[in-house]
Amino acid sequence: METELDFQKIHADYRLRIQRYLTRLVGEFEAEDLTQEVFLRVNRALPAFRGESQLSTWIYRIATNAAVDRMRQPSFKHAAPTALPADPEAVETGVEERDVWTGEPAPSLEQQVFTQQGLDCFCDFLEKLPANYRLVVALNQLSEFTAREIADLLGLSLDVVKIRLHRGKARLLKELKAHCKPEDWL
Repeated sequence: METELDFQKIHADYRLRIQRYLTRLVGEFEAEDLTQEVFLRVNRALPAFRGESQLSTWIYRIATNAAVDRMRQPSFKHAAPTALPADPEAVETGVEERDVWTGEPAPSLEQQVFTQQGLDCFCDFLEKLPANYRLVVALNQLSEFTAREIADLLGLSLDVVKIRLHRGKARLLKELKAHCKPEDWL
C-alpha cells in the first residue's frame, strides 16, 4: 500500500462506481448529491485510513452508511421522483411512449401509480425492520445485490447475510400480507 493516498486519484478511480452504486440504493435523483457527500467524507477521513481493510471496501462502507442515513430521513421517500410520465399530453393524445432502452411500450399511468403505491408500501415496512435486516434486504431487493456481494460489501460472512435475508424477507412478507393490498406488492 502507498504510504500516502492521493485523494484526486481515488476520486477519479471510484467516483463513477460509487455513483452507480448509490443510484441502485437511493435512485438517480439522490445519487449525484450523495456521491459528492461520500467523497467529502472520504477526503476528511483519508488521513485516518489505516489500511485494515481494502480501500474499495472502506469507500463502499462510507457510501453505504451515507445511503442508509439518507434513506432514514423522512423526506427521502417524498424527494424521489415518481415514475409518472414527463409529458401528460402524450397520454391524453394517445401517443404511445416506449422505453428508450428496450423499445417496449411504457407502463400506463395506472400501472405506474400501482407500482409506486406498492413501492411505498414496501418501503414503509422495510423501514420498520431491525437495522441489521433492513440493510441486507434493501441491498438485495432494491439494488439487486447477491448475498455474496452483500457479504463482501458489509464485511459479513455469507451465512450471516443469508440468515438475515431469510429472516428479514419473512418479516417483511408477513407485514406486507397483513397491511398492503396484494395488487400493491412489488
